[in-house]
Amino acid sequence: MSFDSFSPTLVLNADYQPLSYFPLSLWSWQETIKAVFLERVNIVSEYEEVVRSPGFNMKVPSVISLKQYVKLQRSPVFTRFNVFLRDRFSCQYCGLTKQSHELTFDHVVPRFLGGKTNWSNVVAACAPCNFKKGSKRPSEINMYPLMKPNAPSTSILKKNGRYFPPNFLHESWGDFLYWDTELENNN
Repeated sequence: MSFDSFSPTLVLNADYQPLSYFPLSLWSWQETIKAVFLERVNIVSEYEEVVRSPGFNMKVPSVISLKQYVKLQRSPVFTRFNVFLRDRFSCQYCGLTKQSHELTFDHVVPRFLGGKTNWSNVVAACAPCNFKKGSKRPSEINMYPLMKPNAPSTSILKKNGRYFPPNFLHESWGDFLYWDTELENNN
């Protein structure tokens, strides 16, 4: 097996909770080995693959936990991605779920009418709905967001991230991740 094909390592906080769900907290095998040597992490589970050097053999960790607890931010940063995550990657006008590259964000109250670029005035929108709404107020075109936009908590974003599992989920991660999807069974 080549080094490039090693699977990523799931990173847990010191309380054994993932640092984030979306994107999932993953480190490369190189970052993981370095953190092990610097004694910053505990190895929780390992892959069968082994990293070797002239005087050293080590199974590649599949799950690690940080030795020191990392306090998570109390309020999420306002970013385009976090708006999409808050809105569960769904257009807030038609309700269709899209990929992030298929979404834009829309100012409910247009900026030129005094609308701010903040949590309470920006929603995820698909291009057709954003074009249709244009620079009008919702009342002018009878297009209202499905949910009133507001600032989400970190726990809401974490909860929403659970609806979007990554493409790769290793069986050793099952005790630490809580998605409504079944982990792939290779038996």
